[in-house]
Amino acid sequence: MRKISLLKNSIQDYDWGSKTAIPELLGQAGPAEKPQAELWMGAHPKAPSQVYCEGLWRSLFEVITENPHEVLGREAAHKFSNKLPFLFKVIAAAKPLSIQAHPNQSQAKEGFTRENEMGIPLEAANRNYRDDNHKPEVICALTPFWALNGFRQVREILRLLGEIQVPLLVEPLSFLRDHSSRQGLKRFFNHLMTMEKAKQAKIVKETVAFAEKRTEEEPVWTWVAKLNEEYPRDIGVLSPAFLNLVKLEPRQAMYLPAGELHGYLEGVGIELMGNSDNVLRGGLTAKHIDVKELLSILNFSEIKLTILQPKRVASGEAFYPTGTAEFVLSIVEVSARSPFLGALKRSVEMMICTEGEATITDLGDGETTGLT
Repeated sequence: MRKISLLKNSIQDYDWGSKTAIPELLGQAGPAEKPQAELWMGAHPKAPSQVYCEGLWRSLFEVITENPHEVLGREAAHKFSNKLPFLFKVIAAAKPLSIQAHPNQSQAKEGFTRENEMGIPLEAANRNYRDDNHKPEVICALTPFWALNGFRQVREILRLLGEIQVPLLVEPLSFLRDHSSRQGLKRFFNHLMTMEKAKQAKIVKETVAFAEKRTEEEPVWTWVAKLNEEYPRDIGVLSPAFLNLVKLEPRQAMYLPAGELHGYLEGVGIELMGNSDNVLRGGLTAKHIDVKELLSILNFSEIKLTILQPKRVASGEAFYPTGTAEFVLSIVEVSARSPFLGALKRSVEMMICTEGEATITDLGDGETTGLT
């Protein structure tokens, strides 16, 4: 397969998805019957795209397996063991997703092997590691996009949660005051996550009562109240007070490396990641939660969040710098008067049209492909 080809892609119907966002992006009439959360474009075994190849629709995973050098290019095929190294998604969050983190490469390999040896089926609800790959991510907003990413500065956590004056928070907050930021954050988070459910529910109740009176003062309290509506009594309701709360405007992006605790709250975006489905959850979900395993992979460092803006590299193209080997996310803008000419030497690429329409021309044979 040495040509530009169209893809048919799988949609994941998770309950936090939107019935309208993905259908509208795809130009489909009317809302979907079920919430559509993620559009997957790639070759992950769980839901590989179908590619139109030699007159047939075939699994992209199978096509790459049969002809890795042709599809990926020799350099990428060699570097990534004949596998597509990334997974490309549209995310449509009408409701908050779980608080979660992803393992690094060595953690993924060890965890995948361990769970295989334990005999846990790949699709089992209690499975943490569904493959042996890591999952660095970058998310770029198509609409205003609210999210959580990484631990706040300790002084900010102390200020926000100290205002509430909840007796059961006195001890975990003392860990933040009395220890280094890394050790203090680990003890603070471990204490919250392993506390008896009845105590967690009491903390949430008192925090929400405080938040509901102050929703106009800070977005933190607005989101605490909203999260409680979806996940009452879940200790993850407090997460906007100890994780960085961010609102991405369209075209802004943020990077999520391995081990960074995060969650998507609301909005539509393009997500590009390592080709993995490994997720360790900590709250705000009815799915499997493994606190012990999550604690073992987390980065317990204060972070000052960096919002990524696209950097122009050529006429019509700008990219988001992440330093990740597996992928580069870029925006290509064209008009009738300003076409974009790609570089001669290229690796495997995927493209989705998010606004307007465009025509791609293969300069090798002159064949055109329309995008809308």
